[in-house]
Amino acid sequence: MTDQSMTGATAGPPASRRDIGFALGVVAILAILFLPIPPPLIDIGLALSIAMSVLILMVALWIGKPLEFSAFPTVLLIATLLRLALGIATTRLILAHGGDGVTAAGHIIHGFSQLVMSGDFVIGIVVFMILVTVNFLVITKGATRIAEVGARFTLDAIPGKQMAIDADLNAGLINDKEAQRRRSELEEESAFFGSMDGASKFVRGEAIASLIIIAVNIFGGIIIGVTRHDMPLADAADIYTRLSVGDGLVSQIPALIVSLAAGLLVSKGGTRGSADKAVLSQLGAYPRALFVAAGLMGGLAIVPGLPFIPFAFLGGVMAFVGYAIPRQLARKKAAEAAVERERQDKQAQEARESVKESLRTYEVELAVGKQLSQSVLRSPQDLSLRISKIRRKFAQRYGFVVPEVKFGEDLSVGGKSYQIKIHGTAVATQDMRLGELLVVVGDGPKPDVPCDEVREPAFGLKAVWISEAYATEVKREGFHAVDPLSVMLTHLSEVISNNLAQLLSYKDMRALLERLDPEYKRLIEDICPSQISYSGLQAVLKLLLAERVSVRNLHLILEAIAEIVPHARRSEQVVEHVRMRMAQQICGDLSEGGTLNVLRLGAKWDLTFHESLKRDAKGEVVEFDIDPRLVEQFGTEASAAVRDRMKLGGAFVLVTAPDARPYVRMIIERMFPSLPVLSHVEIARGAQIKSLGTIS
Repeated sequence: MTDQSMTGATAGPPASRRDIGFALGVVAILAILFLPIPPPLIDIGLALSIAMSVLILMVALWIGKPLEFSAFPTVLLIATLLRLALGIATTRLILAHGGDGVTAAGHIIHGFSQLVMSGDFVIGIVVFMILVTVNFLVITKGATRIAEVGARFTLDAIPGKQMAIDADLNAGLINDKEAQRRRSELEEESAFFGSMDGASKFVRGEAIASLIIIAVNIFGGIIIGVTRHDMPLADAADIYTRLSVGDGLVSQIPALIVSLAAGLLVSKGGTRGSADKAVLSQLGAYPRALFVAAGLMGGLAIVPGLPFIPFAFLGGVMAFVGYAIPRQLARKKAAEAAVERERQDKQAQEARESVKESLRTYEVELAVGKQLSQSVLRSPQDLSLRISKIRRKFAQRYGFVVPEVKFGEDLSVGGKSYQIKIHGTAVATQDMRLGELLVVVGDGPKPDVPCDEVREPAFGLKAVWISEAYATEVKREGFHAVDPLSVMLTHLSEVISNNLAQLLSYKDMRALLERLDPEYKRLIEDICPSQISYSGLQAVLKLLLAERVSVRNLHLILEAIAEIVPHARRSEQVVEHVRMRMAQQICGDLSEGGTLNVLRLGAKWDLTFHESLKRDAKGEVVEFDIDPRLVEQFGTEASAAVRDRMKLGGAFVLVTAPDARPYVRMIIERMFPSLPVLSHVEIARGAQIKSLGTIS
């Protein structure tokens, strides 16, 4: 309690002195209304009024937003009261001591009358009337209207802004402190524009009061001068008119400056930044407009009868600004971009060094050993370009963009090895030979050079490693030698092809749906989620991609799904129907030279698979029950037939019955992952078919 009292005692007096000083200032202004003030103090008061008006104008020019000068209505009221009080005090001096000469009301009024009127009070009256007209009809009226409309719109927008603040708070985008700050700012904004709407009336009333005061000073002064001081009418009219007009000018110039400040303040609206930056940056943001204006100035400069120098000077300045601004903006953008890149690089570096980075798993990752990286990663740009081409090929063929491939050196991988990871799990690891080339020979003869037999990593074909020195000789023998980087990228491409289903994320699927036409978006709304969930839709696409069926014709897939989902909900059943509807595309993608090469399942195995399918009362397959010995026998016969066909080269497909197709595929993919398995109903109408035999 003692500490608080001491703190209050320490902090209290300065604040109290400021409050007392401000209150005494207001009381002093009120005292001017009633007490006679000598001319020297009048001069000080008039100088203070001018200085205060200039200060208000400068603050209005340099603030960033109107709320930074929320005390403006109060300041405007005090400044107006000061000018009115000084006007009454000068009226008292003019009427009481006007007969003593033109300095009766102080030297400032006399100086302004000499400066503006040039010795002729008629000029002073005209100038005064023009100032009053400009202030009253132009600046003050416009500022009042802007403040009135701004107050109305601000009050109307308060409920919506408050709801937006509550929504951001409920969504967790802001905390309670930020929400409280925004509400407080909203209240201040509404109070500010409401106060400005009323404060603008002060200036309008002051302009009217100035007209009345000058009229009273002139006519009252002439009457007093003639009747009380026995002055000739002409002398009385000259002296009192000069004093009255000088007094009016001294009061109207600060009033005009304050009115201009009020107009600048309320017209700023939602523009942020000082007035010079806001106005000049927006006027100079269009170089073509400056060039057109410069051309117009140049045209006026050469018109006969018009002065050349002013228009030519202004045209040159505008042309120079129009030429310089784009380059200045370009340099500014380049500097901002450099700062942004530096910030992003810093964030990326911090992210790499953080513990969270170790928890992140990439969809596709190519990790190479230390020695292999020195050879393969010598040109990261070339590797990135070739990987980009692979991703582009997959996008064109399969209809979705596979994730970016992260590649880099990994100390956990052997020095001359590389590892391909899918979702952080290694799915392929291979050793490479630096300084050698790989020649794929299959079941054919080997090149007549020293070589080591291996298996090609992508497809498991027979191949040999040869030294780079024999590349020309091998080429003359008709073989094609492949460099280690191409071998690695071919392997990466095949691994991606075998894992397309895992790489189609939910986010990727939603991105595909967002790119559809509005009509198909409405189709999705009709079936999702009432008949099939979005995750179920993703499962259908995954099953298609698992068998390397492209989803590029997504609109046809959605139409097929919409046909079957009212009758079948299992993803496997939906996929079989979609495959039947996509027969034209499937056969077209698998055809070679317009002909679909077909290897059929023999009658024996068709019957075996048919009898192994257990069905329910509705006739739907519920179980696949086959003797394991038959599975082994089928695998042996199918493997022999497929390998014999592969030795002859060329693409072909395996065809079976529709109900057995998924189960035949399940067995075949263990031995030949890339061999397509079709059903009879997936053979498109009109397709050219060439039978290659049967598995029997």
